[in-house]
Amino acid sequence: MTSSTTSRGAARTALLSLAIGAFGIGMTEFATMGILPQIAGDLLSDTFEASQESAIAQAGHLISLYALGVVIGAPTIAAIVSRFPRHVVMISLVTALLIGNLLTVIAPTYELLAVTRLLSGLPHGAFFGMAAIIASDLMGPERRGRGVAVVMSGLTVANMVGVPAGTFLGQMLGWRATYVVVVVVFAIALIMCWRFIPATPGDPGRSFRKELGVFRLPQVWLTIAFGAIGFGGFFAVYSYVSTFVTEASAAPEWVVPIALVALGLGMFVGNFVGGALADISVPRTLVASLGTLAAASLLVAVASPWTPALIAALFIFGVAGQVVAPTVQLRLLDVAGEYQAIGAALNHSALNIGNGIGAAVGGAAIAAHWGYVSPAWLGAGLALVGIVIAIAALAAERRQLALAA
Repeated sequence: MTSSTTSRGAARTALLSLAIGAFGIGMTEFATMGILPQIAGDLLSDTFEASQESAIAQAGHLISLYALGVVIGAPTIAAIVSRFPRHVVMISLVTALLIGNLLTVIAPTYELLAVTRLLSGLPHGAFFGMAAIIASDLMGPERRGRGVAVVMSGLTVANMVGVPAGTFLGQMLGWRATYVVVVVVFAIALIMCWRFIPATPGDPGRSFRKELGVFRLPQVWLTIAFGAIGFGGFFAVYSYVSTFVTEASAAPEWVVPIALVALGLGMFVGNFVGGALADISVPRTLVASLGTLAAASLLVAVASPWTPALIAALFIFGVAGQVVAPTVQLRLLDVAGEYQAIGAALNHSALNIGNGIGAAVGGAAIAAHWGYVSPAWLGAGLALVGIVIAIAALAAERRQLALAA
């Protein structure tokens, strides 16, 4: 399956199938952030009555548990399935995502909901890793960044449309209604992937043990490190958008979906900007995007008391944050060598380590009564630490290449 053997129309349809799956993943991951108050009020009612801040912070652990599922599942599943045909792998992963979210819909207690969120996160990274490889093959080496961006566009459209709609639906009909929509999206993605992902032979020479060789590569670890910490800066803000709006700017609850639309629109724009810039230079885009993310996080903190300014700042923040995602994805493909399947999946381990870090840091700051704006200040600091690690990694790579020459 390469760009030379697949027609342009077939490639577009295959990428659309993957983008729909990405839309479902974006909705299941990020809609939780918009309905934390509803989940806390329903399943943590006693704590919610005693302290709303404590209940929301505890519900925020669901975000961290989903992220933990991604971190565990991404390398593990990618290593296990590396020998199987890619289209079979994609169908299996979408099926697992559908079942995990169906269990979320019917979870009767907070504890069981926590388990279903962990399970729902397991196929996430392997899906995106395999999707990135398929997209790169379909588009060819000169347009691989754009191919990855098309797949990731499903994630950004989810943030622009699916997450606000899911948040509104959760506010009106209860949080379970949000996940019912997610199940329907994955059902559509399953049919599309079964019908349109090109069939490919597997590689019996790959094995779980062999794939773990990727962890012997120092640049892989460094990329995971700056990706995770940089994304942590993003999620420190994103995880608590609803409280930024309703508490920091004292806006009514119906403004939360509007803020999420602005953020999602920014992510949609940033995704394609990031893909195009990464096709020009991955290293320069990495450093520039992390620096811009730190500045945008500071902007959110400063703008938070005024609702219109906060919404505008969230758009800018979304652009800055999403430029990072396809760039880190391509960086991992570049440094993973022969371990492409697991290397690609590790991008979402990094992203969701960042998700867990950001949600935990932001929740701890709120619970410690540092104020509802504190996650944005901490997010800027995390992004700056990510820049330092990225610069160190690129410098080490240059030294290694110079020695080799």
